[in-house]
Amino acid sequence: MSISPTVSPPPLENGDRLTRIEFERRYQEMPDNKKAELIEGVVYVASPVRANRHGKPHAQIIGWLLVYESETPGAYLADNTTVRLDADNEPQPDALLRIEPEVGGNSRITEDDYIEGAPELIVEVAASSASYDLNDKLNAYRRNGVQDYIVWQSYENRIDWFHLEAGRYISLEPDEAGIIRSRVFPGLWLAVNALREGNLAEVLAVLQQGIQTAEHQAFVQRLNPQA
Repeated sequence: MSISPTVSPPPLENGDRLTRIEFERRYQEMPDNKKAELIEGVVYVASPVRANRHGKPHAQIIGWLLVYESETPGAYLADNTTVRLDADNEPQPDALLRIEPEVGGNSRITEDDYIEGAPELIVEVAASSASYDLNDKLNAYRRNGVQDYIVWQSYENRIDWFHLEAGRYISLEPDEAGIIRSRVFPGLWLAVNALREGNLAEVLAVLQQGIQTAEHQAFVQRLNPQA
């Protein structure tokens, strides 16, 4: 009696068109578990990550958001975490900041430890404006209700902050002091030029100014009504 050999699913390849369920099945079977995303039903497998073009700006963004999270009980920061947005989209953002659903957030942690639904803020480090981060992924985030979307284009050293308003993304511009203030997370202030120049000390000093505002304290109280 012959035994049929076990047939493994084919590996994920750039350009594959899959449902989210099939994408997850193949992803879990990948032996080396590379980073892969499903955007508008199309698979994108990440290339090797460069230090100055991706690793360093990614670390700076995480540092900025980590300080905010540490001063904002109820906010939830995650790095490179799979997000189940809808049937055709399962991205793995460079960084995200979310609010728990019990206090008004739009996403939740599933029993198998993924994020389901739209985090309030997502950050992506992109190579250039030609990246899918500023095209198909932007449209998927907009359609699913990601309220703040920040893209740092590393080759142009350009930072765009998009805010969802009436179903479309509008671009937020720095004020006269060079600061963009989140409309979703009070006190989350970004000194845009300082971040572009690698001056993290100034970035964090401006963030501390935002954290010390009455608006931020009121937000913390809203996230922690029993405190």
